[in-house]
Amino acid sequence: MSTETPVAAAATTAPPRQEGGVMSRNRGVIATVITAVLALLWLFPLFWAVLNSFRVYEYTQANGYLSFGGWTTDNYRQAWSQGNFGLHMRNSMLVTIPAVLLTLWLSSMVAFVLARFSFRFNLTMLGVFLAANLLPPQALLIPVFRMFREIPLPTFMSENGSMLNSFWALILVNTAFQLGFCTFVLSNYMKTLPHEIYESAELDGAGVWRQYWQLTMPLVRPALAALATLQFTWIYNEFFWATVLIQQGDKLPITSALNNLRGQFFTDTNLVAAGSVIVALPVLVVFFALQKQFVSGLTLGSTKG
Repeated sequence: MSTETPVAAAATTAPPRQEGGVMSRNRGVIATVITAVLALLWLFPLFWAVLNSFRVYEYTQANGYLSFGGWTTDNYRQAWSQGNFGLHMRNSMLVTIPAVLLTLWLSSMVAFVLARFSFRFNLTMLGVFLAANLLPPQALLIPVFRMFREIPLPTFMSENGSMLNSFWALILVNTAFQLGFCTFVLSNYMKTLPHEIYESAELDGAGVWRQYWQLTMPLVRPALAALATLQFTWIYNEFFWATVLIQQGDKLPITSALNNLRGQFFTDTNLVAAGSVIVALPVLVVFFALQKQFVSGLTLGSTKG
């Protein structure tokens, strides 16, 4: 004879409530729709610029930018030749690649010291490196310009014997301004590494340099890849310091080449759009080449709690 009451039997056989699951699914659908709409709004100007870069300027002037037709590829050939993109692209690579490598190398060493060793001025040193990111570049324009004008360089490094009008000036100023952010990110990432691996390395006789180069650097490779992508984008697109420290047209980076596409009385916007696409191509190549490491570097530690 069963002693289970009708209320208890109904409670045990009643299906679970689904209100929470329905609300969660509705919220997920709403979030997906909002994200898709924002993505389309964000990508629309880029898509429209690429579309108009393949169109004749006279056709768009006669029929409007919302029309379709007048397709051509001459805008890219004209932009490359008129903007002298080959020379300016080389200049950007001569500045961007050394600046990114130097920034990551110096910031990784500083971050290793800040994360691995505890001393009195640990946080103070980190604050000093972050101070460069708190000031706008315009506030340092005059002192940096005067300082670089007075710093001598050998003639094989600079034609005029100073830091001005040399690639060394752009490399150093970009490294100085990006060093604090990279040090902050890498030091926080290195602090999540287990201390046991360093204790084992010390027992095996590994010195500080070996712990940094052979132990820490391979473990922070995803973070370095993510920072390399960001630093390449920021330094490659940097325009302010290039116009201040470089006064010779043949040494300006690629971002200044777009000014060569502007006419005296009117600007061919389709030609500028083609030039903008050419300028953006190296950044896209670097991003897609390091996409896997970039995403993993951003998501590492997100599931730790």
